Order: sequence, then structure tokens, then C-alpha cells
Amino acid sequence: MDAVITALIGAARSLVHPVILMILLVPMLIALAIWIGVGWAYWGTWTSAIQNAVVDDIAFTWAANWDMARLASWIAAALVLAVLAPVVIVTALLIATVFAMPVLVRHVAQSDYPNLERRHGGTVIGSIWNAVAAIFLFALLWIVTLPLWLLGPLAVLLPLLLSAYLNQRLFRYDALSDHADAAEMKQIFEIARGRLFLLGLVTGVMYFIPPFNLVAPVFSALAFIHLCLDELRRLRAVEVE
Repeated sequence: MDAVITALIGAARSLVHPVILMILLVPMLIALAIWIGVGWAYWGTWTSAIQNAVVDDIAFTWAANWDMARLASWIAAALVLAVLAPVVIVTALLIATVFAMPVLVRHVAQSDYPNLERRHGGTVIGSIWNAVAAIFLFALLWIVTLPLWLLGPLAVLLPLLLSAYLNQRLFRYDALSDHADAAEMKQIFEIARGRLFLLGLVTGVMYFIPPFNLVAPVFSALAFIHLCLDELRRLRAVEVE
């Protein structure tokens, strides 16, 4: 728990650096611009298709109910938003991972871990594979668990748990790829599994709280860099002893 708090404090401290402030809002604003544009273009098509499916499915029992069309339109809009919300989050995280992460890692390493040796255990292919695998499993779980969102508290808990998984899975590899070797990366993923997930859960909450969600991708990336590099530093300190 202390390591997670330290990482969050470190991320907040790094956040106010001029270099970081320049890219702070970029991932989420680009993701929002992309998907607001797509949603604006296809909203009518998507909602109409879902609305027709809903009406066709239950019209035989409520055919005479004049509120049927309104109910179907609400269901259609809710389903479209339920799909778009994770897509926006994933897009913002991908932008942060691909474009912002190298700058963020370099900044945090130089300012907080200047003596940490770089062993370059990660690769570009490894980073791509990690991102693809994380997003595929996240999307699969999001779709599979959609019906469970109707069960009260699970509607709040499931998105947070899925965001926690995606956060830690996306950022941990790139946070360590430049400084840790392959064996160290694997070891840290194992020994810090709980701390990584807890940090993913804490930062994942930010995606659902305006206006914090605008800075959530970059803040999350910074927090994971601090946590992972600190785990690496402590791991090497133990090996030296």
C-alpha cells in the first residue's frame, strides 16, 4: 500500500513539470475528438438498429403500449454509450502508451532514478503484443459482462475492475522495458502483482470522474512508471545485498 501511495505522490509531483503539462490533456482530448466525431456520424444508424431489434424482440407482448418506442430508444442510447465509453478510454490509453510513454519514462527516470541502469529488456514487438493482448481481453470481458451491469452494484464495480486490469497491463511493460531486463520484468510482474492491480484500480477511478478523466491517461502512466522503477530499484538493491 505504501508503494502505491508513493507512486501516486510521485505522479502528482511529476505532473506539474512543464514538459508533462504540454502533453497532459493530449491523449484524452484526441480520443474524445475521434469518437465524438464517429458517434455524431453514426449515432442515428447505431441507435436505430438497436431500437428496431429491441422492438422486434418484445413487441409481441407490448404491441399496444405507446411507450414502447421511447423505451427502445433509451435502451439503444444506453447500449451505444456503454460501448463508446470503454472505446474512448482504450483509445486514450493507447495514445498515452504509444506517444507519451517514452517521454514520460525518460523524464521520471532522469529526475527520480538517475542511477538506475538501463538493460533494455523490452522490445517494440513486445510492447505491441502486450497492448494487443491487453485490449483484446479487456474488450472481451467488457462485452461478456455487459448483462451483469443490470445487477445493481456490479454496474459500478465491473467497469472499475476492468479499467484496473487494462491500466496495469498496458503500462507496466513500457514502464520497465527500457530499464529492466527480461528476467527482472517477469519477476516484478509476479512479486508486485497486487500493487500493480491496486494502482490500476485507484487510477482507473479517475476515468469516470470529470474533469479528472481528462488527465487520467498521463497521470496513470506516470504513476505506473514511478511504481515500476521503484520496484526495480528495490529488487536490484536486494540482489546486491
